[in-house]
Amino acid sequence: MATASSFSIPPKMKAFVYSEYGNPADVLRLQTDIAVPEVEEDQVLVKVVAAGLNPVDFKRMLGLIKTPLPIIPGYDVTGVVVKVGSKVKNYKEGDEVYGFTNIQKSFQLPKFPGTLAEYTAIEEKLLAPKPKNLSFAEAAGLPLAIETAYEGLERIEFSAGKSLLVLGGAGGVGSLVIQLAKHVFGASKVAATSSTVKLDVLKKLGADLAIDYTKENFEDLPEKFDAVYDAVGQSDRVVKAVKEDGRVVTIIGTPTPPAVLFLVTSDGSILEKLNPYLESGKIKPVLDPKGPFPFSQTVEALSYVQTERATGKVVIYPIP
Repeated sequence: MATASSFSIPPKMKAFVYSEYGNPADVLRLQTDIAVPEVEEDQVLVKVVAAGLNPVDFKRMLGLIKTPLPIIPGYDVTGVVVKVGSKVKNYKEGDEVYGFTNIQKSFQLPKFPGTLAEYTAIEEKLLAPKPKNLSFAEAAGLPLAIETAYEGLERIEFSAGKSLLVLGGAGGVGSLVIQLAKHVFGASKVAATSSTVKLDVLKKLGADLAIDYTKENFEDLPEKFDAVYDAVGQSDRVVKAVKEDGRVVTIIGTPTPPAVLFLVTSDGSILEKLNPYLESGKIKPVLDPKGPFPFSQTVEALSYVQTERATGKVVIYPIP
């Protein structure tokens, strides 16, 4: 149950939907007659301004993660609260918020509708105030990636004075792992891998050692690391790069010991905890230079994410 809204909310909305599995260009369609979601007592209705894309979006679309159909994809959102549930305490109409909509540990049962729509309903506890210094587009690229980065580092009990190797340092998660390790966790040294053209990105993010994976193997480095954050699914190679008592976390594939697989749990309190670092500029969102993509080019944007060649995050903005 929700309180009455002072905003004019239409009964129907535009949203991207797929009803069968396949590539974005083949199955994703814009529909204009989707019902605006009802708001539960612990939820707010958000007028979506921007949405971030993630690999899980195209993996679900391909059927690699089986979920009930039809689906409005999208997990990351930033926008304006236009309606609040009766038990919502921390947000009111007009508040600018951001968050990651998945309430469960697993991605098997995604929220419907997702964030590639004009409106989405989301639990209050999954949201945080949008950082004041960031645009809607910048904020939309953060929630899932920064929560994954932060919780993954916590999972391996990373702490000040330790060294870290990041595999996939120029990606959406890896680019934030580098920054969090340096500015929040107090790493003594951060090394990271990328392709040749993205080495400068790693250096700008604060990596002490930028490794070109097309020219050298990280496991051949003479130095071993206290911890490794694997954002690309190469935990089988990591054992040669980590110290004997080191810790390894991976977010892709089947982990090879000592690596552990980590799945993020959405939690708005983590975003609130990290907001000061974002608002001070110590941690910066990294958006792919090809974006943001307008709502009308959502299919093209998801197809680009599917190439797995993006730098940082791909964002849809503006969403009408």
